[in-house]
Amino acid sequence: MSTFHFDLVTPERTVISRPVDMVVTKTTVGELGILPGHAPLIANLAIDVLRIKEGEQTRELAVHGGFLQVTPERVVVLAPAAEFPEEIDVDRALAAKERAERRLAEKGNPEIDYVRAELALKRAMNRLKLVGK
Repeated sequence: MSTFHFDLVTPERTVISRPVDMVVTKTTVGELGILPGHAPLIANLAIDVLRIKEGEQTRELAVHGGFLQVTPERVVVLAPAAEFPEEIDVDRALAAKERAERRLAEKGNPEIDYVRAELALKRAMNRLKLVGK
């Protein structure tokens, strides 16, 4: 099977940079599977799990939004954060989820940034989804 080069970069680090067989990710308009030779495109990524297939092995990462660029030979993901399951602190993710839920429950409080709380909840839920909690 042929491959293409895949780069996933956050502001802090290059998470992955190597040839892969397939990438499956969720954009803001739906799920997308990318194989070698895919048509060029640019898309906004949703907060969700991204899957990478390399031979018989599939790896998953929690990706917290960002952008995807696809060319026939290369895929680049620029994300504000991305984590493998072993990098996720489950207790911290649970605490972030509970904190965001409390903030969202305070309807009408002008001191609460509801958009920020909703995004925090989505990120925490994505982390927990990846580790199976």
